Amino acid sequence: MLTIHFQAVNYKADVKLKEYATKRLNKLSLFHNRILEILIFTKLENSSNRINKWAEIKIEIPGDDIIVKKISKSFEESINAAAESAERILKRRREKERVI
Repeated sequence: MLTIHFQAVNYKADVKLKEYATKRLNKLSLFHNRILEILIFTKLENSSNRINKWAEIKIEIPGDDIIVKKISKSFEESINAAAESAERILKRRREKERVI
């Protein structure tokens, strides 16, 4: 089972957001089989701009960590965009490992 740590910065995250993040990030294990753990930080930035919800994903894999940051209007959108970027990176890493 994949270990996912969720952290909310500058606000109190509700259970639905944590469940959404966990469900979405569990899918990353399909793209790389040696993920040790995933840390997700969500942050509400104090700004007048409506695009102020950050999601940062740190994926720990042997030899190197992957960090992806995204910002958008909603936490779900940010989490999804960061997860999609992480999927592409993990696919590339997996292909490199096969070549070596």
